[in-house]
Amino acid sequence: MTMNSKVNVFALPEGNGGRRSSIAEHNLTPNQIVALLDKYIIGQKDAKKSVAIALRNRLRRQNVSDELRDEIMPNNIIMIGPTGVGKTEIARRLAKLAKAPFVKVEASKFTEVGYVGRDVESMIRDLVDQSVAMVRSEKSEEVREKAALLVEERLLDILLPPVAQSQDSLDDDADTEGEALLSLSTEEGDPSVEANRRSRRKMLERLRSGKLEDRQIEMDISSDSSGGGMMQIFGPLGQMEEIGGMMQDLMSGLPRKRKKRRVSIAEARKLLEQEEVQKLIDMESVVKEAINKVEQSGIVFIDEIDKIAAPSTGAGGKGPDVSREGVQRDLLPIVEGSNVATKHGMVKTDHVLFIASGAFHVAKPSDLIPELQGRFPIRVELKSLTEEDFFLILTQPKNALIKQYTALLATEGVELSFSEGAIREIARIAAKVNESVENIGARRLHTILTNLLEELMFNIPENVSDEKIEIDEAMVKEKLNHVVADRDLSQYIL
Repeated sequence: MTMNSKVNVFALPEGNGGRRSSIAEHNLTPNQIVALLDKYIIGQKDAKKSVAIALRNRLRRQNVSDELRDEIMPNNIIMIGPTGVGKTEIARRLAKLAKAPFVKVEASKFTEVGYVGRDVESMIRDLVDQSVAMVRSEKSEEVREKAALLVEERLLDILLPPVAQSQDSLDDDADTEGEALLSLSTEEGDPSVEANRRSRRKMLERLRSGKLEDRQIEMDISSDSSGGGMMQIFGPLGQMEEIGGMMQDLMSGLPRKRKKRRVSIAEARKLLEQEEVQKLIDMESVVKEAINKVEQSGIVFIDEIDKIAAPSTGAGGKGPDVSREGVQRDLLPIVEGSNVATKHGMVKTDHVLFIASGAFHVAKPSDLIPELQGRFPIRVELKSLTEEDFFLILTQPKNALIKQYTALLATEGVELSFSEGAIREIARIAAKVNESVENIGARRLHTILTNLLEELMFNIPENVSDEKIEIDEAMVKEKLNHVVADRDLSQYIL
């Protein structure tokens, strides 16, 4: 599907014989997923289709009858292709579309159990942590309105404390905004209580109108110094990091020191809202829901999987790196389905979707141990980028490099533009250098544009008075052709 396609991919197909999908309409269809990926990634249609189908199958499985649901296993994917063609970018964009727990890990940072470093189970622990954060964020939004009322009440108590014994209770069932704050039980004929109530009502109006946001108040806040920062313990076992997490949780459960600080009401509102939201959220239900999300719809993207495949031929041989095959063996039960202990409880990985990718320059997919190859039944080969692909990459994606540089210089009051001839010349040079030096895919465009615009970026704003600058084909040739022609020079510069 090209970027110029005018097909309305967001309309559900009508030619399905009148049948209705049991999946909610707001969930993305495979066509919609591919269309959204097309906005950022040029080409690689096969890879996009595979991940779109895998993502949709997660939803389809949720709607299958109970007795068959557990039998449907995810079809894990391995993406094979040279560097810089879009493998990692697909993962990044997929994370935003998934609306499910998603974690991206580098296979090269894992070691075999028994060696110093991270063990493969840590990817599931990271996935659970991410899921807990995601569910907690959703729950926070649900209680934010109630928390805002409680924050106003606390701010009122700081600004204008209630008269002693004038507030017996708050009406927890009050629905009207502000009623919970000012439902003070007042005694008949007590003028001080009445005056205090009126003053608090006026203060509340000023508070809500934003007139007091810059006013300084003194308040008690919890000190994060006791539990601040991530505690890490390194040792010969992968479980040491889990021990570090447990110790951090233990320390966070201790009563925190509180200290007085002078802050503006705007800042106090944020600090108090965090405290109130935390009190309103039931963390047990959050953790339970998060673990269920991981087990039913979690996605793990394993990048650089070729780095743990020992090349079977050539000078590399098996080499002294004994942990490569060990990492693969440790990865096997996780991908196949096992129970992993996390600080939030046991997690089953049977239905977690694994997507792996690697350039496989030195090793081949067949160099992975056979059992691991079998756990990734779907293989997708990503193609090398052509000159035409480079032209599209420079112009069409939402985050195209040319759009980025144009936006950067617009902040200096300079309108930067590129002629079509200039963009085609940049694409031609990128394709040529990739063929002659080293194929690093779309990353070559970064080096070429950096060299092309270096002088311009350096001299703006002092030495450039033009408000409009156009980069044309002649300028590109003048700046870059001598570098491309000198192969030795291009190895260092481009």
